[in-house]
Amino acid sequence: MGAGHDHGHSHAPAGGTATAAYAGTLRVALSITLTVMVVEIVGGVLADSLALVADAAHMATDALGLGMALLAIHFANRPATGNRTFGYARAEILAALANCLLLLGVGGYVLYEAIQRFVTPAGTEGGLTIVFGAIGLVANMISLTLLMRGQKESLNVRGAFLEVAADALGSVAVLISAVVILTTGWQAADPIASLVIGLMIVPRTVKLLRETLDVLLESAPKDVDMTEVRTHILALDGVEDVHDLHAWTITSGMPVLSAHVVVRSDVLSAIGHEKMLHELQNCLGDHFDVEHCTFQLEPSGHAEHEARLCH
Repeated sequence: MGAGHDHGHSHAPAGGTATAAYAGTLRVALSITLTVMVVEIVGGVLADSLALVADAAHMATDALGLGMALLAIHFANRPATGNRTFGYARAEILAALANCLLLLGVGGYVLYEAIQRFVTPAGTEGGLTIVFGAIGLVANMISLTLLMRGQKESLNVRGAFLEVAADALGSVAVLISAVVILTTGWQAADPIASLVIGLMIVPRTVKLLRETLDVLLESAPKDVDMTEVRTHILALDGVEDVHDLHAWTITSGMPVLSAHVVVRSDVLSAIGHEKMLHELQNCLGDHFDVEHCTFQLEPSGHAEHEARLCH
């Protein structure tokens, strides 16, 4: 004997996910990233600078990540079907996971090449490196400004923001190494800057990977305290117990909660299922920002009945 009802506080625009609201911003950031990537590759070859090439490689990964985020928006906005009841919203999280794996690969490559340069030093031209490094830094600052707002609402936009932020720091490292080479001739500054860039890539990627895996493993949203949720539900008049309480995230901006709520039979008879559902929704809606809440109301003794049926 149950009743279900959805109650939403949407972060995403109607008909879309959190990332969809920033599709235009992502396209602009992608265009900037691709342009600067090509510029830095040319600069790295001309100046024989591993730091510039490393930054360009990270830019290439940024471009792939932005492209996957835009592709994910396309799939995520496709309508739900009988087999895929949440549609393709989870495609965004899969794109974020692929992005993380690519970043880890690039970070490892940069670290390896930097160590090789300590063994076999190269003649990096500091002047050219400064020019191309400055171009990269300006472009990164523009992209960061564009992505600042969206990174608070979407894992994919946050991933792009973190990558561009790491790129900006990488550009600073490139500029510092170029100045050192230009003023002192110390060529080791270039692989050192490359190591710094590689070490900036990996920790941020691991953090984003952890958040992405939490979504895929259907962990409770980080801003939802399940003990507190249970306490709030049990505090309602007539509620005796709550079981099968679950909260998870479909994709960025789409948290979901479901629960079986045991209510005294006399209370259910007196106020009815609809009023009880409204009280539950109001209770959680005032304290927790959850996209969909689904409750099954059960009279006392129903859980034992379910247990007998299962056995």
